[in-house]
Amino acid sequence: MENLENIVETLKNGGTILYPTDTIWGLGCDATNEAACQKLLEIKRRPETKSFIILVDSFQMLEKYVPEFSDVCYELAELAIKPLTIIYPKAQGLAASVLADDGSVGIRLTKDPSCLKLIKALKKPLVSTSANFSGAAYPTCFDDVDFELKNAVDEIVKERLTEKQISPSQIIKIGLDSSIKIVRK
Repeated sequence: MENLENIVETLKNGGTILYPTDTIWGLGCDATNEAACQKLLEIKRRPETKSFIILVDSFQMLEKYVPEFSDVCYELAELAIKPLTIIYPKAQGLAASVLADDGSVGIRLTKDPSCLKLIKALKKPLVSTSANFSGAAYPTCFDDVDFELKNAVDEIVKERLTEKQISPSQIIKIGLDSSIKIVRK
């Protein structure tokens, strides 16, 4: 990644980024920085009542922010054949904006090389929200990202600019009792 150091420094200083993910082009920031998350809400023109998905690089990082969850989550994350976001209960140590009203949080254990580089360098989870204005269609490639959004972020990850990405992740919610609710297929 050509501008990794600048991007990580931007994230550490509360900045926002536009980047390719394992699903679609996303807007991101440090998921533990409330001011940065508020900037993303403003950029997206998104209501504060809607929480964000975050990306982690390992189960070790996940366990730091969600200390208690059903063991079935390990199997689901490892066996998923396409990107899977799991909504976990009782998160801690994250910005309030990434949490739902009930304290839960949507987390995806990413396998994407670009995302892994960013998360490992930042040493924190990364917000991953679609690179569109709230309610608009999500972009399938960099060229589909609205010019205004490109100008609103602090840094752009200049990788995979021509690659098409076709869909957002599946989302399921897992209760502490191992109950499963499909939120998005």
